[in-house]
Amino acid sequence: MILLAMLVATNPVTAQDTVLQAQAPAAAAVTADTAHSGWVMELINFYEKHMNYWTTGALMAVESSFIPFPSEVVVPPAVFFALDEDSNIDMLWWLIILVGTLGALVGAYINYFLSMWLGRPIIYKFANSKVGHLLRLSQEKIEQAEVYFNDHGAMSTLVGRFIPVVRQLISIPAGLSRMNLGSFTLYTALGAFVWNCILALLGYLAHLAGDKKVIAEYSHEISIGILALLAVVILFFVIRYLLKKRKK
Repeated sequence: MILLAMLVATNPVTAQDTVLQAQAPAAAAVTADTAHSGWVMELINFYEKHMNYWTTGALMAVESSFIPFPSEVVVPPAVFFALDEDSNIDMLWWLIILVGTLGALVGAYINYFLSMWLGRPIIYKFANSKVGHLLRLSQEKIEQAEVYFNDHGAMSTLVGRFIPVVRQLISIPAGLSRMNLGSFTLYTALGAFVWNCILALLGYLAHLAGDKKVIAEYSHEISIGILALLAVVILFFVIRYLLKKRKK
C-alpha cells in the first residue's frame, strides 16, 4: 500500500484517482484491523483450549510488551473457570493473579531492555515501519508515553499500568531514560498486581452471575471505578505530604 501511494503521488492525478487515493488510507486501516483482530482471535481460541498457568503467564507477557493484546481475555476467563466447580480447569484464582503479574513483568522487561539497548532512533524507526504500524505502534504513541513518563517520573510506571495504550508502552521511555532497574521492577510489579486483581474481580463477578459475558459488559466500568479510587488515594497522600511540608 505504501509503494502504491508513492507511485500515485508521482503521477498526474485524475478525479477518479483522487477518490481512490483518499480511500487508500481507510482501506489500509481496515486491512490492518482485520489482520490484528484475526491473530488476536486465534490466540484467544488457542487460550480457551489450552488454559493453564503457562499460557496465562505467556499471554500476559505478550500483553505487557509492545504487542497489542487485551488482558481482559486472559485473567478474567481463567478466574471464571477456576471458580467453576463443573470446569475441568485446575487452577487457583490467587495463583492466576501471581502468574499474570510475573508474566506482565516479563513483558515489561522486554520493552525496557530493548529500548535501553537499541536507543530512541531505532525504536522510533521501528514504530514508523510497516511492522510497527501492524502492531499498532507509532512514533506519536511512543512520544506520548515519553511525555507522560517525564511529567510523572518513576511513579508513571505504576500508574501507567492502568491507562490504555500507555500500559503497553510506558516501559519504553523507562528503558530509554535508563530508569533504575530496582525501582522499575517494584513499580511495574505493583501496578501489574493491582491491575490483575481488577481483572480477577471481573472473573469473580462473572462467576457470581453465572455468565462469562459479564466480563465484556462491565470491564470498562470497573476499570474506571478502580482508577477513580486510585486517583483519590494518590490525591490524599499528595495533599498530606504538602501539608506536612508546609508545617515544617
